[in-house]
Amino acid sequence: MNGSGLIERPVTWVALAGFMGTGKSRVGWELSRALALHFVDTDKLITRVVGKSIPEVFAQEGESYFRACEAEVVRRVTRLDHAVVSLGGGTFIHEANRRTLLERGPVVVLWASPETVYQRTRHSDRPLLKTTDPLSRIRTLMDEREPHYRQGTIHVHSDGRPAEEIVEEVIERLWAWSDAQAAWSEAEAVGERASD
Repeated sequence: MNGSGLIERPVTWVALAGFMGTGKSRVGWELSRALALHFVDTDKLITRVVGKSIPEVFAQEGESYFRACEAEVVRRVTRLDHAVVSLGGGTFIHEANRRTLLERGPVVVLWASPETVYQRTRHSDRPLLKTTDPLSRIRTLMDEREPHYRQGTIHVHSDGRPAEEIVEEVIERLWAWSDAQAAWSEAEAVGERASD
């Protein structure tokens, strides 16, 4: 805190993207506490609005209905202020969602190895892992999604690291991003004045 009683933070809005099981919910929650921001989990928001679990939505309504709900939730969360937003694993791979999120603020992408993801998700009922060889499916999906995730603002690995350590790195990287944004805005303003 500074002397005025206001909390100094690098951003007032940030989203966490990445594959399932990379730690978005846990890290997002811890990050929101560290920055004194609200925590929003888009998957939980969808289940609350639709009144069904995500596996139920996939089974009863289909993936395209779920993705439409997801797009609407993205539009809503980008209108929020003072929020850390944890995105579903597939949210950021859709171009319209990605564009909307990146225009709103920084998107931190969490990464983990396929083996770590498998260990973290093997007891869950995730629809995309309902297969005879979930690890192989994880590898394939991660490879397919990697080019989309690479478009995030900041990239952090979560393999074998406690959430607190990851949060520290994310905050450090957000400060660097925020400082770079401020310097860029200042340079643009100087350039505009020079051309007047």
